[in-house]
Amino acid sequence: MIEWLINGLAAVLILAGCGFFLAGTIGLLRLPDFYCRVHATTKCDPVGAVLILTGAGLLSGPDLGAIRILALIALIVITSPTAGHALARAGWHAGHRPWTRENRDEPQ
Repeated sequence: MIEWLINGLAAVLILAGCGFFLAGTIGLLRLPDFYCRVHATTKCDPVGAVLILTGAGLLSGPDLGAIRILALIALIVITSPTAGHALARAGWHAGHRPWTRENRDEPQ
């Protein structure tokens, strides 16, 4: 009975993580400028990865694999906002300006 519950919870977490990845991908493809795209990917992708890794950790059970998965989660939580900030800062210094309604016809 408990194994069935753990497998169900893991499946729900993995599917929710895939949903967040899908939302980030749609944001990457549909949003108007560089900064919006960076925002979409650096918010949705870490949440999706954490949910999928949590589901995988539940499936692996309490062993060394679960500790490795926790280390991966910590790495993703630390590096994703840092990478997003570095990308946005590099874009600003390269001359990319944020999209506004006034400059929507100009090339990005």
